[in-house]
Amino acid sequence: MTHPIPESLETLLRRKATADALTAKGFPCSDKTLATKATRGGGPPYRLFGRVPLYHWGEALAWAESKLSAPRCSTSEAD
Repeated sequence: MTHPIPESLETLLRRKATADALTAKGFPCSDKTLATKATRGGGPPYRLFGRVPLYHWGEALAWAESKLSAPRCSTSEAD
């Protein structure tokens, strides 16, 4: 089941729904990647509801946007 992009930035999402919404928004991501990043660090902030990780949609989206590079016209601009 695919999850739609939340209308509100305040929405709390489970890991799979967060990954699906990020992917639908143009940031390819899997729930397994989010799980790995939750263990190793470097992922979006999350909260626990019991044992269930919940991601604030606004924070997850801001995290994904922060990973974008500056616009480039050539691969040589990366240097």
